[in-house]
Amino acid sequence: MALFLIALLAGVLTVLSPCVLPLLPVIVGGSISGERSLRRALTVTIALGISVFVFTFILKVLTIFIAVPQWFWTDFSGGLIIIVGLFMLFPQLFDKLPFTAKLNAQSSNAMNAGFMKRSFWGDVLIGAALGPVFSSCSPTYFIVLATVLPASLIAGVIDIFAYIIGLCFSLLLVSFVGQKILDKLNIASDPKGWLKKTIGAIFILIGFLIVTGLFAKIEAPLYSIFDETQIEQHLLQSKSVSQSIQNLQGGSGNGTSSSTAAGFGTTGLAPTPESTSSLSSLNVSDGSSVTNGTAAPLTPALAGILAKKSSMYPKAPELVSPDGYINTGGAPVSLAQYRGKDVVLVDFWTYSCINCQRTIPYLNAWYTKYHNQGLVIIGVSTPEFSFEHVLNNVQAAVKQLGIQYPVVLDNEYKTWNAYQNEYWPHEYLVDIDGYIVHDHIGEGGYNETESAIQSALMERATRLGQSTAGISQAVTNVSEDNVAAVQSPETYFGSNRNQYLGNGTPAQTGTQSFTLPSGAPSPNTLYLGGTWNIQPEYAQTTDANETVEYSYSANDFYIVASTSGSPVTVTVLQDGKPVGSAAGADVNPSTSTVTIQADRLYKLVHNAAPGAHTIQLKISGPGFQAYTLDFG
Repeated sequence: MALFLIALLAGVLTVLSPCVLPLLPVIVGGSISGERSLRRALTVTIALGISVFVFTFILKVLTIFIAVPQWFWTDFSGGLIIIVGLFMLFPQLFDKLPFTAKLNAQSSNAMNAGFMKRSFWGDVLIGAALGPVFSSCSPTYFIVLATVLPASLIAGVIDIFAYIIGLCFSLLLVSFVGQKILDKLNIASDPKGWLKKTIGAIFILIGFLIVTGLFAKIEAPLYSIFDETQIEQHLLQSKSVSQSIQNLQGGSGNGTSSSTAAGFGTTGLAPTPESTSSLSSLNVSDGSSVTNGTAAPLTPALAGILAKKSSMYPKAPELVSPDGYINTGGAPVSLAQYRGKDVVLVDFWTYSCINCQRTIPYLNAWYTKYHNQGLVIIGVSTPEFSFEHVLNNVQAAVKQLGIQYPVVLDNEYKTWNAYQNEYWPHEYLVDIDGYIVHDHIGEGGYNETESAIQSALMERATRLGQSTAGISQAVTNVSEDNVAAVQSPETYFGSNRNQYLGNGTPAQTGTQSFTLPSGAPSPNTLYLGGTWNIQPEYAQTTDANETVEYSYSANDFYIVASTSGSPVTVTVLQDGKPVGSAAGADVNPSTSTVTIQADRLYKLVHNAAPGAHTIQLKISGPGFQAYTLDFG
């Protein structure tokens, strides 16, 4: 009974939650029809309550659609809100729908007009659209889902309904008061007037914020102003409520905790002395299992933290069907095996990418520095070129780069797509509970990423009852390349992306004959000399004495290349002269030549300072395959 009353109160308090406050304009606006309408307000709020029940209970607890990723429901919810907003902002769009034309054809204009002005199903749509957003806003509700419901279906369902009743009551009150204020101001009389259009614009804005993930960033600072979860946690920590939860679970002990919820930031978790109790096969809101090898029960304080995280951070998708494993002894690895135990940094990379290679020293340093404190790094090798699908090639690159942490092959882009990733490199920091608390695209931002790692490790240590003294607060200093000096774009040879080709025909496959320009080459433009076979990914020489010419502005000059058979010697000239002391790591400075055979990135030039230069590559034989030029 005590938990029932707290669930009811939690539903009432949810209207003040930072995850709900920004949505109040949608609640009020969705129930406005031109005059005060209790029926419409009831329809919107009841539809919202049913939607919350459906999305959290059926879809998540019963895991009917557990394979459907969380981002789908977020996009679905935001998309519905945008659609409703468009109809409110542009009522004429409704007339263009196929079913309205059918109504007109059946001489039901009056029905059509009534549907547009006071649509029951439109009200249901508004309420239903908000269900996924309202899910898991309360630690009380989270405890019901995670601990009570699996142990006692009847008690869990009753407590869920208590929460929804409290939620709907408070939202109905807000909607009714909002309508009454608008009536007194006499600004809602025209159902197609400026107020309706303004509300429609607000719907579109909020839907956009939800779909893009900006909504979570907006609500995060609000927790520092008011956090209703503190009230719920205080009530949940009472001996009678904790004991009732334990009884439902069939466990013993009082399940109390002397700590309160941790604070959260945009880049990680603020370390606080959380309960040292641990999770034991906790079925969290997305249906995943959290296990850390102990039998300690879920505490109310910990449930509050997990509820707050679920409203602020996305769950990290699992590694999907890797095509190979490196540095694991052949054993498979997954994020699930570390959840509840360690912090995981997931790094999307590919070995021929110079930007990825420049991040590796930091990853190696972090792994050495924090591995004993609970940091796991998993490199996800998602290939850009066909030769990066080959396990032996990736293994050789891992060895050459000194990588000691596990690397998995993502040849089919399955994990890449699960994360909706678009970049090499891209790091995702996954905390002890499996939430992505920080991510960074590309090079740079190393201090911010390391600080986020430190915060996540502090939370882990406190959660597991370990000392935080060994977690260094200093940041790692690694010599950085002068990336800001690079003024030349990555330039591809293959027809799929050779838009910078200055002679010949871009985007065309097959053999072409090229003539180098007689004057100075245009900056950042690829010129070929001789006969080349242009393929989608690369350009291949067909004879000896072919040439590559490129005018660039940067410190360093690289090429991703290989051969179709025997090694090929390439002479490197900079500004018409042998590179000499400016030779890159793969070039013999005495001969100004490099031997191309392995499928990889070759470092051809390293200048002491950035500047504009013209490179000529003279290829000695057929079978040389050029993929891309990179700069540093």
